Amino acid sequence: MFLQLNKLDTLRLGDNRISLLAANNYTNNTLPQLIELNLKSCNLKEFPSFLRFQDKLKDLRLNDNKIDGLVPVWIWNNSKETLELPIPPQTTIAYGAENNNLTGEIPPMICEMKSLQMLDLFSNNLSGTLPPCFGSLSNSLSFLDLTRNNFHGKIMNSFIHGCMLESFDVSENRFTDQLPRSLTNCTNLKVLSLGANSFDDVFPFWMGTLPELQVLDLRSNKIYGPIQGSTAVSTHFSKLQIIDLSNNGFSGQLDQKYFQAWNAMKSVGKSSVMEANDKSSGFSWDYTIRVIHKAVNTQYEHILTIDMAIDLSCNHFEGEIPLSLQDLQGLQSLNLSNNHFTGSILPSLESLKNVEALDLSQNELSGEIPQQLVQLNFLSIFNVSFNNLEGRIPQGKQFNTFENSSYMGNSRLCGHPLSKECQISKASRLPPPTNTSDSESLFPSERIDWIIIFCGVGSGLVVGIFIGNFLYGKYSDRFTKRKDRWVRPLRNTRRNQGTIIL
Repeated sequence: MFLQLNKLDTLRLGDNRISLLAANNYTNNTLPQLIELNLKSCNLKEFPSFLRFQDKLKDLRLNDNKIDGLVPVWIWNNSKETLELPIPPQTTIAYGAENNNLTGEIPPMICEMKSLQMLDLFSNNLSGTLPPCFGSLSNSLSFLDLTRNNFHGKIMNSFIHGCMLESFDVSENRFTDQLPRSLTNCTNLKVLSLGANSFDDVFPFWMGTLPELQVLDLRSNKIYGPIQGSTAVSTHFSKLQIIDLSNNGFSGQLDQKYFQAWNAMKSVGKSSVMEANDKSSGFSWDYTIRVIHKAVNTQYEHILTIDMAIDLSCNHFEGEIPLSLQDLQGLQSLNLSNNHFTGSILPSLESLKNVEALDLSQNELSGEIPQQLVQLNFLSIFNVSFNNLEGRIPQGKQFNTFENSSYMGNSRLCGHPLSKECQISKASRLPPPTNTSDSESLFPSERIDWIIIFCGVGSGLVVGIFIGNFLYGKYSDRFTKRKDRWVRPLRNTRRNQGTIIL
């Protein structure tokens, strides 16, 4: 179709409902010389052979296809026959090969790309360890995404002074050992996502010295022990808006002072994430938000604001819920489930006027559910199941929408939506539980099953950081349809010379 269009230099066929075949009968004389070629989401299963003759190509986009295996080296005019991960020209500013099935390792040659600002290899089958020179690459690199690959080993502790990284995402790999302390040299970091690996360390309070840090994801690692503050705790994490420590081995009590410095969460409303750009080259990219709930993938592009969330679930925290949480009035999601918190539910949590999800399930909380929580007008998920609560369930507003599953495992609770009616003026004389824990009135094996489901162990749930608009839904009978979501930031490149998107 395009063979006779000799002056054609831009061809954009991406994001259409078409399927292209990679024919092999082209020659250099029959094809126009393209500068930009966009074949995104065209169901390609291999690299089109006509690319062999495209000498002037500067902007190539083959992402979100079904390309499998090794990349033919003729794309980069290399002397080797094949190369697992092709290295583009050293002048390249953005290099994206996300959502394919590329294999092999990242070669050290990539560190010679001194102009590289964005490297996105999300969701491939790349493996091996990271090249030791990667730390020096951070002198120019501002966005790195290696999520959902098979990288392993220790992350190099060689991030240099002057590190330009703003977003560092290596989640869902097999990295081990301690967290790299030299990340403190990356003072521009806004997003730090290390979740779903096997890091073995204590809580990295040194990350609190990163002055711009807004998102911290450490979920599903082997981080353990109490969260012990430092002498500078009053200034730590002042811009933090999202923190996910779920599915680790944290223990001990949470000190009131830990949350007092989280000033960004004290303001109601969304806070912006600055668009990254390089004015000298005209290159810029926005945050794209991918929301994954089980097998459903929804993508929202050009979202420059993030919501505020704390997830400490599936650990071994104990003691009372810190009173200082009441000051985080911008908070939209608070998950303290599957711990050993005791005492009562704080009535002062009514000050969290912006909260949409509050999960206190699977703890050892006692007393009544405070009537003041009815004033939380945006609350769409509320779960206090499997505690030692008693008395009448608050009624009115959002509380009229919650189902039985929000309260089960508390034998002394009564009132709607439970079938157990409250006895007027006799609530205080309800018979004591026969076991040491009300939640143990269920079969012991059933309680264990619930813990496994909630923590996502072997259940297929992916629990992670929350960014963008929260897409919560109601809990079903046994919570099998619980709207746990994993949301990750990914920047979307705009057209510029030297951009390569695979």
